[in-house]
Amino acid sequence: MLTFTSTRTDDPVAADLLGRYFADRSESFPDVHRGYTVTMPNPDAFVPPAGDFVVVSIDGDACGCGGVRRIDDASDDAGAPIPRFEVKHIWLAPPARGRGAGRALLAELERRAVGLGARRLVLDTHESLRAAGHLYRTAGYVSVEPYNDNPNATHWYAKDIEIPT
Repeated sequence: MLTFTSTRTDDPVAADLLGRYFADRSESFPDVHRGYTVTMPNPDAFVPPAGDFVVVSIDGDACGCGGVRRIDDASDDAGAPIPRFEVKHIWLAPPARGRGAGRALLAELERRAVGLGARRLVLDTHESLRAAGHLYRTAGYVSVEPYNDNPNATHWYAKDIEIPT
């Protein structure tokens, strides 16, 4: 059974998962000369109403994590603000991959972001994470110009959220 539990990023279980995520990225990062830049998340950015961070468990075993956090609003064509949240730190342990948990996690993060007021979701990733890029594109994210200066990113995506009237 797949479950999602909100927690702070400095909770011991979440911190362990984030440590594993950063170690995984550091070991697999293709630019060995530059290396992967680790930036620990600010725990306050991932608690409501600013955001949310979840631990993913399968049959009670913590196996992944991910979060959403509010960033600066975007603007529509008329200059009206569009509340924007960023998807961050999506990671699953290798045994949990390929079972639909990543897609379920992304959908859960989107649901939580909408509940916090998001109307646009953005994320960045590296070209070496082909499965992640495929997940984002098939979930409706489209390529956009860089919205941040993340040194680990080569691709940026966005998805506008339609709110039923």
